[in-house]
Parts: sequence; C-alpha cells; structure tokens
Amino acid sequence: MAQPNIIVICSDEHTRSALGCYGSEIIKSPNLDALARRGTRFERAYSTSPLCVPSRASLATGKLVHEIGSWDNGHPYHGVPPGWAHALRSAGWHVTSIGKNHYRSINDDNGFTEELLPMHVRDGIGDLFGMLRKEGAQYPTERVAGSNVGTVIRGPAVMAEAAGAGESNHTEYDRLITDEACKWLHSPERRSGKPWALYVSFVSPHFPLMAPEEFYRLYDEEKVPLPVDYDAAARSVHPVVQAMMKMWNYDDFFDPAKLRRAICGYYGLISFLDHNMGRILDAAKATGNLDDMHVIYLSDHGEMLGRKGIWSTSAMFEPSIGVPYIVAGPLVPAGRVVNTEVSHIDFAPTMLHLAGLPANRGLSGCSLIYIASNPDAERTAFSEYHAGASITGCFAIRRGRWKYTEYVGFSPELYDLETDPNESTNLAGKASFADAEKACRGWLREIVDPEAVTEAAFADQAETIRRFGGVEKVIARGHPGEHALDRKLGFE
Repeated sequence: MAQPNIIVICSDEHTRSALGCYGSEIIKSPNLDALARRGTRFERAYSTSPLCVPSRASLATGKLVHEIGSWDNGHPYHGVPPGWAHALRSAGWHVTSIGKNHYRSINDDNGFTEELLPMHVRDGIGDLFGMLRKEGAQYPTERVAGSNVGTVIRGPAVMAEAAGAGESNHTEYDRLITDEACKWLHSPERRSGKPWALYVSFVSPHFPLMAPEEFYRLYDEEKVPLPVDYDAAARSVHPVVQAMMKMWNYDDFFDPAKLRRAICGYYGLISFLDHNMGRILDAAKATGNLDDMHVIYLSDHGEMLGRKGIWSTSAMFEPSIGVPYIVAGPLVPAGRVVNTEVSHIDFAPTMLHLAGLPANRGLSGCSLIYIASNPDAERTAFSEYHAGASITGCFAIRRGRWKYTEYVGFSPELYDLETDPNESTNLAGKASFADAEKACRGWLREIVDPEAVTEAAFADQAETIRRFGGVEKVIARGHPGEHALDRKLGFE
C-alpha cells in the first residue's frame, strides 16, 4: 500500500495559547480548529529554542540545538547533519519546500527535491549582532527616510511603531507562498508519480505586527484584553530577564493605544495565516483525497506579546517556548488531546514514520504518531537559548506540572504550571519544594550539561565574531531585523 502524502504547514512566532483550539475565546482560526478536530492536538508542545534559526535547525535534523551548534541566528543549518528531508528524498519521495526555512543558503543541499520562494539568512551569514551577548550591545533605534517604503524604523521601536492594520512585505510574501503552494498542488505532473511531502513555511505571525485590514478588523482595539501580567508589579525581577529587557527594550516604545494595536495586529496575522492555510487545504482537497493525507501544523517558536513587559521571543517563559502542534491523517486519532510533553525533536521522527521509514535513526525524539496512540507516556520537554540579549546560557524543561529554568551562574526558576500557569511565583529555593527542584535539576542534567554547553556556545560565538573582523565590525554591520520592513522578497 502506498504511503499517504504529507503536507506540513509551519508558521513563525505563533504562541500556542493564541489559537481557538487551544482555548482562546478571542482568536478566529476556523481552519486550524477544524484540523484539530479531525486530528490530534498536543497540549504541551515546545520549541527547542525560542528563536528562528536554532529551532528550524532542530526541526530539520531532530537534534537539540547544542548537539548541532546552531546557537543563534548566525549559525544556520546548512544541510549537515542530514535531516528528515534527505531521508525521504533518498527513499524515493518528492520533497518540496515553499517559503521561509531560514537555513544558510539555497546553494546547500538542504534535503529537498526543490525549494520554491526560499528565504534564508541574510547573505548566507545571518545575525552576528546577536552574538554580542557579554558586551550587552543594545540595538539602536532610528528612522531612516528615503527607502522604497517611506520611512524605515530600525531597532526595538519597530515593534510598537509598525503595529496595526496594513500590508508589509511579510504579508505579501505569505500570499505568494500560498499561491505557489496551491499551484503546486494543482500540478501533479511535477511529482512524476512519486509519493510527496510538501513543506510550506510562512512568516506570519512574526512581527512587524501589521495585519491586512480585513483580518485586523476581526478584532476590536477597544475590547481586546491586555496581557494578564503586563503591569510592572507582575514583571520578572530575575537579573537575566532584566538584562534581556534592557538590551531589547521593546516595551519602552509602547503606550496604551500602541499596545492594543500590536495585540490586534498579532491576532489578525494569525487569522491571516489561518486563511492562507485554508486555501492550501482546499486546493489539496480539490486535487486529491485530503482525508488520506497527513497534515501537520506547528510553529518554530512563540511570542511574548507584552507578557511580563517582554516582546518578541527569546525568553524562557511559556508564551515564548510553547508552540501549537497538530497532526491529522489516517494514522492519527481524531479529536484527541494529548498532554504528554513533545517538542521539535519529535518532528523528524514523525516525518520518517509517516514515510514508512525507521523513525529513530539515532534520534532522541519520538514519532508523534506513537505518542498520539500512547498518550500517557512520561516525558521531558527541553528548550535552550544562547543568542541575542542573553548574558548566559538559558535552559528550561517541562515535565508534568513542573516548569524549571536554569540560568548558568544565576539562580534558577521553578513554577507549578497547574496552579500557576502565568509563572508568577518562583518556587525555587523554597524548602517545601526542594524535592521538586532537585528532581527537575536531575531531569535537566539527563539532557544537558548546562555549564559545558554555555561555555561552548560563548567560545563558538567569540570565534565567529573574530572571523568576521571583531566586535566593532559586527556592530557596524548591524542587525538583520533592523531591515524587516525594507527587504526585497526572496532574499537570502
């Protein structure tokens, strides 16, 4: 019997709580909600790192960030080690990528049969600025006139200033990705009768938080709830988090009106993403039997969206590292919600399983198909961060009710997510929770040596900075995100 074909939809910066099927009463996401109803939704899904390049390297390979040295947005995946796409292609599958992968270059063998409308890191190098962690480099904020889109806002101010209703090159790019995916599905002759896997990767809902008018207007600026822990009293006092907020001072540029526009913009981008996904699934249905295909939806990482005064990602809190994960198809139970912890390292084994290939291949992850059918397994989800604005290595685990974060050289954090889902009360260091803290520390160290990995990341980044001419040249080069509203489509 032929293996069912596979469609993967990957988004960028979608926190799991901002989706109807994950309990949001605000988000309008009919297509993703319908997918969850006919498949399995993973309630405790995590990114291996709250940043694009490292998390996407994990998705490609099934490896943790520290196992492959993809520390930051300047250490992109370049086809080594081979990943799930290489394995499927070698087994006779036609494997197509459309959209953003954020690898090093299309000139590398990334495993795909073809890459359409690819987006990779800038100049094949990516973000060097984010490696200036010990230097405490702060992104400059300025307005630059005379570009083809008018005034360009650079630095942290872009989060507040660019939020609202409108079109950006990101939304234009996502429309092109959708059109290309629908065209591809209507062109079966391109696949030469082979089984196929289509990996479609959008930019939405990544900032700028600017949503097309029709989707932005689905949300009322006057009624949209503000972050539950936005007030100053609810913000983290941990020195590592404080340093991050100082270096990435996004919140300094928000007032109440801009805050509401940003939230509506983010929600609007999710509805825009949902609309585009619906178009792709409609095309799949029109050109084949969608019920016989496997469909996966996931995101590379989350978005803080003002929670605790933090914007974008990179923090180790739930909105930043928690992602949606939905799988539907003939091998997956319908309407099931699984509370077992899963993460990006489970994606590659899942793709191998769906292709009828051995699912482990030396990987530490597990096929989601197996987990969906055995939902009571006890597992530990793991995430790490070694990039921009982090003054030390950050490591987090989730196991059952416990969420534990270690910051090398600083005090840890322990939260009981069953009683404290907003991570408001740090239980680390409290005598009555000593056993839980000890257990969490042990589970973390079964996965990683935090001190050794932190040292390795800093050393690798220092060598990269040296190779590119030193700190001053890296600062002069700037941060790729400064140009987020002024890029041409299809850049590398």
